[in-house]
Amino acid sequence: MTRTNGKKTISVIGLGVVGLTTAVGFALKGHKVIGIDIDPEKVRKINEGTCPIFEEGLSCALKEVNLIATADHRQALDTDITFLCGGTPPKADGSIDLFFLEEPAKQLRAVLKEKIGDHLVVVRSTVVPGTTEKVIVPVLNHNEHVGICVNPEFLREGTAVEDFMKPSRIVIGEKENKWGDMLADVYKDYNAPIMRTDFSTAEMIKQASNAYLATRVSFINEIGNICKSMGMDVYEVAKGMGLDARIGKDYLNAGIGFGGFCLPKDLSALISSAKDANYRAGILEEVQRLNINQPVRMLTLLKKHIPVLKGATIGILGLAFKADTDDIRKSKAIEIIHALQEEGAKVTAYDPQAMPNFRKVFPDSVKYATADEVLNADAVMILTEWDEFNNLDYRGKIVIDGRRVLKAREARIYEGICW
Repeated sequence: MTRTNGKKTISVIGLGVVGLTTAVGFALKGHKVIGIDIDPEKVRKINEGTCPIFEEGLSCALKEVNLIATADHRQALDTDITFLCGGTPPKADGSIDLFFLEEPAKQLRAVLKEKIGDHLVVVRSTVVPGTTEKVIVPVLNHNEHVGICVNPEFLREGTAVEDFMKPSRIVIGEKENKWGDMLADVYKDYNAPIMRTDFSTAEMIKQASNAYLATRVSFINEIGNICKSMGMDVYEVAKGMGLDARIGKDYLNAGIGFGGFCLPKDLSALISSAKDANYRAGILEEVQRLNINQPVRMLTLLKKHIPVLKGATIGILGLAFKADTDDIRKSKAIEIIHALQEEGAKVTAYDPQAMPNFRKVFPDSVKYATADEVLNADAVMILTEWDEFNNLDYRGKIVIDGRRVLKAREARIYEGICW
């Protein structure tokens, strides 16, 4: 129930990167928070004060708060607001699987039948426009005391805690002002513009934002490929472009393309959603195609120096899809290692955080080693931009660089993917 100091009691269902960051972030702001997840091991670790995922700053923040974790959805009964943060993974056709959003909503409906008083349910999971109205409202809107809002997150893995505490904007999708006011009150201590709109517009703001970021990445990779063929450094070009205030410098780091859970999934979902609306999203389809093809260029560059890969040992530096996370979902390293193994190459790999997760995908066919051991391979490919890779000795090596690690230029043979 509402706390006497003006703070709320909040439940967060789904404790992945988004859910756990949301739970910890609100707890840091003084709200009482209960985290709910179906994974008992994750619940146990959180209650012990151990962060179940690697995310910069999240482990320390978890230790600062009194976050209670449970697998019991009934605990939401004792809160004012529930945030639904379940994952929305892609299906084979590019559309999103709503199971981890719809199923918790159904369980919540059963719990809230017993509640006396108002309760707000907030859809924080990333969904295509129309999802809340078509899926969540029919599940929950049978009780006048239960309200629904949409509150998309704009968290970047690696800086999620900082992004939550200092958001660029807060978007609230609402159908009734009463519920939007209740959610806006939770964010009253945040120094960020609050935009209030309808459900579908809030959902589209998130989808369009990620589609635009993905477009910038594929665009600069396309420019990088052209620069490579003309003998120019795309990073110098991007630096000049970024000085234009209309363009800016963010998301102009050319390389092997974007991975992770969000951008690829959300891009596919928006393309699929557009098809359902009888519209072909041609630009977005091309962004997707470029991103799929970009890692192939790494092998092309490698074969310039080792034409026959069968029997060769190739070292991989970086397995996470980006630095400062242990997330390997849609990591370009997965695609590249599969391609190397199809050519008959042996793979030795190192990542400072992602090796335990990567072992679940490649338990036996990849040798996991230290960074120095990886450098003993016949050639090395850099796939994640970890800072520590700038402290290695690349002299005498063959290096194919997908992330522009400047120290690697000292290699005997050095090739950058776009420079």
